[in-house]
Order: sequence, then C-alpha cells, then structure tokens
Amino acid sequence: MKEILLDSYEKEILDSFDRDEFTPIKDKKAELAKLRQYARATMQKNKRINIRLSERDLIGLQTKALEEGLPYQTLISSVLHKYVRGALAEKHA
Repeated sequence: MKEILLDSYEKEILDSFDRDEFTPIKDKKAELAKLRQYARATMQKNKRINIRLSERDLIGLQTKALEEGLPYQTLISSVLHKYVRGALAEKHA
C-alpha cells in the first residue's frame, strides 16, 4: 500500500479528528446557506480605490500579470487578498 504524505496542517486535522474533536452540524442546509452567503460577500468586489504607485512598480505588475495571462488590476487584487488572508507574507532578509 502506498504511504500518504501529509503536511503539518493535515496532520493536525487528522489528529483532531482522531481525538473526536469534530462535532456534526445540526442543520446542514442552514449552515451551507450561511457559508455561501459569506463566500458571496467576501468575493464581491464592491469598493473602488485609487492608489499611487511608482511607474517602475506598475510596469513590474503589468509584466507579471502578462506572464500570468490576466489583467494587472486582477493581479493586484489577488495579491492584496492573499496578503490580508495571511497566505502571502513579507520576505525578511
């Protein structure tokens, strides 16, 4: 049988499950509806901002966006979203 490799987060979840720390959801339909509403609200782009960037940074962002095959404003939004979620962190020397 092939061994499955888990990262530390996956191991933590599995250990928590083994300790019976998970509880069933009582009203699954209501919970799912609530989570869908949260997802819609989170992903809704309903605010516009203006930001000043150096020309050098803007060209760099536009180049990266072109490499990724998406509009540069979408790339900027994605980077900011990842940073706010904690999925993107500053690189310290």
